[in-house]
Amino acid sequence: MPDAPLAPRSLREEPALSEQLQPKGWGGSVSSPPTDYNPLMSLPEQIQKDIVAAMKARDEQRLSALRMVKSALKLREVEKMAPLDEKEAQAVLATLIKQRRESVEQFTKGGRQEMADKEAAEIVLIETYLPKAAGEAEIVAGVKAAIAEMGSPTMKEMGTVMKNAMARFNAAGLRVDGRMVSEIVRRELAGK
Repeated sequence: MPDAPLAPRSLREEPALSEQLQPKGWGGSVSSPPTDYNPLMSLPEQIQKDIVAAMKARDEQRLSALRMVKSALKLREVEKMAPLDEKEAQAVLATLIKQRRESVEQFTKGGRQEMADKEAAEIVLIETYLPKAAGEAEIVAGVKAAIAEMGSPTMKEMGTVMKNAMARFNAAGLRVDGRMVSEIVRRELAGK
């Protein structure tokens, strides 16, 4: 009986490409692609990379803050039941900053300066992952432009002015503190 033809070499001896790409070990997590393949990292990927760097440097405060940020992003992702895009991840970080600012205020009022300093340090760390915040001059210019578009709004229309100003800042990709915008809108409308 003649021998059966052999399967091509690639099918006989080498594992399938999908098997070659599977990471070794347990856990089933897929390793990140090489840096030359995907040079731009998402926010969660960058935070994970920085967590590893903080672990290696034994920087406990930075590590703790980064883990908290990662946890908040993961919680939001689970709530959404889908991966977060960059804007959503930045919104989570903006919320964390707002919470910390309120904590700094409360700790300062309560005479707990060491806790206020810790929260302030976390704010600085979280801000490094966000686009540069708009300065007061930029916010004033944006508010004045929003007011000019509306004609001459009164104090009763402050909510509408705020909405239009915030939409303007979001469209420009600027990060602003809502409390500061509110104060500037109030100040500008009071002069009219």
